[in-house]
Amino acid sequence: MSLSHYTVAFIGLGNMGGPMAANLLKAQAKVKVFDLVPAVVAELKNKGATAVNSAVDAVDGADIVISMLPAGKHVQSLYLGDSERGTAGLIDVLTENTLVIDSSTIDAATSISVGNALSEKGIHFLDAPVSGGTAGAAAGTLTFIVGGEETAYQSALPVLQAMGKNIFHAGQNGAGQIAKICNNMLLSVLMLGTSEALQMAIDNGLDPKVMSDIMLQSSGRNWTLELYNPCPDVMPNVPSSNDYKGGFMVDLMRKDLGLALDTALKSHSSTPMGAMAQNLYNMHSMQGNGQRDFSSIFELFSAQKPKA
Repeated sequence: MSLSHYTVAFIGLGNMGGPMAANLLKAQAKVKVFDLVPAVVAELKNKGATAVNSAVDAVDGADIVISMLPAGKHVQSLYLGDSERGTAGLIDVLTENTLVIDSSTIDAATSISVGNALSEKGIHFLDAPVSGGTAGAAAGTLTFIVGGEETAYQSALPVLQAMGKNIFHAGQNGAGQIAKICNNMLLSVLMLGTSEALQMAIDNGLDPKVMSDIMLQSSGRNWTLELYNPCPDVMPNVPSSNDYKGGFMVDLMRKDLGLALDTALKSHSSTPMGAMAQNLYNMHSMQGNGQRDFSSIFELFSAQKPKA
């Protein structure tokens, strides 16, 4: 589908945002881009985007605004301003009926707060965090998990479909964030369980490739075995076979686990496996692995054993 009749402002062009904006350009949308890093703005400009000098300039004349930012404080500051720094937010310049899609992974409370404030001004807001990693962002196969009003969701579908393959409407504002962190908490547990099972097989003389094939056809089958094996040289084209470079960083998983455990505390949910995963990923990060792919947690189990 051509998006030639859309003008989209894209704010935040990191490892995920940059490829997402590029896919909008491929769908022929008019894309205005802004990021605090000039080099990534220049890269998108070379692909056909309009480079601007501020977020305010980006949203001028935009039908849709998409943001992909590191944390809740950045999202709140962008849209509602920062009273301590005396900076205004986009809420003061966005026109009525503009559709805002925030694809950052942040706490649901901030998402709801920003959404409610924008709604009072007649601005439509969706929280739409993504799953699929940098490879999915580049390929346009991301999963979008969306929270917000049904009418806004339907309006956003053509744009989301240009960047993703699977689009889910999880519920009202904030539901997308809750669903995303539940998913990532489970992912962390699956990665840990797969890693320790494979290492136990190796410790007992089994080939990890053979063991992976066995589990893939047995009750231990899961996403990490299918698409993201953590053991080096078992699966091609995954971070574990590239010295754990690329993919989803350990420190990003730590961030998501922090969001999950904070959410669990507020809802009085029991998450002992999530808490254990958080402790292990914290330990792994503090050992100097924060910038490596999260599947490198395998090394926590594969470290050299003491001699008997």
